[in-house]
Amino acid sequence: MMEDTIKLSTNDPTKHVNEEIRNDFSDVMNGFTFMFGFMFIVFFAMVIIKFLAS
Repeated sequence: MMEDTIKLSTNDPTKHVNEEIRNDFSDVMNGFTFMFGFMFIVFFAMVIIKFLAS
């Protein structure tokens, strides 16, 4: 009777071992900010390269 001794509760997310407390909105905003900054730099790098090549 192995199934009688194992009691698992998946209803409470705080009981999960791998649950991390995070601010999801902050994570999304950081992602958008860093991606925008990266694309901004790439855009102007490509503009400068095109200007120098012409």
